[in-house]
Amino acid sequence: MFASVLIVGAGPGLGSSLARRFSRDGARIAVAARTVEKLRPLEQEIGARAFACDACDTGAVNRLFDAVSSALGDPDVVIFNASGRARGLLTDLDPDDVAGALAVSAFAGFLVSQAAARRMVPRGRGTILLTGASASVKGFAKSAPFAMGKFALRGLAQSMARELSPLGVHVAHVIVDGAIRPPGQLPDPTRPDAMLEPDAIAETYFQLASQPRSAWTSEIEVRPWVEHF
Repeated sequence: MFASVLIVGAGPGLGSSLARRFSRDGARIAVAARTVEKLRPLEQEIGARAFACDACDTGAVNRLFDAVSSALGDPDVVIFNASGRARGLLTDLDPDDVAGALAVSAFAGFLVSQAAARRMVPRGRGTILLTGASASVKGFAKSAPFAMGKFALRGLAQSMARELSPLGVHVAHVIVDGAIRPPGQLPDPTRPDAMLEPDAIAETYFQLASQPRSAWTSEIEVRPWVEHF
């Protein structure tokens, strides 16, 4: 169904589950992160191509897309899965740390989405998926930078969907409302469904990317059934 898929902000958690799910459908997978060492298992497991990229750097993002297009062809699906955090009391936060968190969560999302759109719009097809969080819709104490970045990413997704959907490019924002179970961590036997399973989230991404264009979804929430909201 998909010839190639690029996941920016890949790692051993959700990023790896996304790579495996799309690979299972036959897509060639490119994964990108600041350092590629954590991506080596995916290279060995599913034959993914790993690329080092600072997604906050315009030149680096453009070079990433050039390299992916050369190796695998222009991606049919681009997933932005990176985020930045700077946690602490508002009065104690370091402004430089906050700027860095915003750059990763929001500005990097813009750069990746822009590069993807420039390749998809001329073809009249493609899908861009952006990973949000509970903080996309509600800010928590001591987590202002994360909420600022995720709110901004959601606004980007909404603007992109309105602009790009009529041009044939599907844009969707996924609100991951809850904690994702880390790799290797067993479920709590007293609350086995308290955390989101990364493979289950990945299935939702795949379904979004597979939607007929007569019924596109622009935003969806995923949460454990026991989660309060």
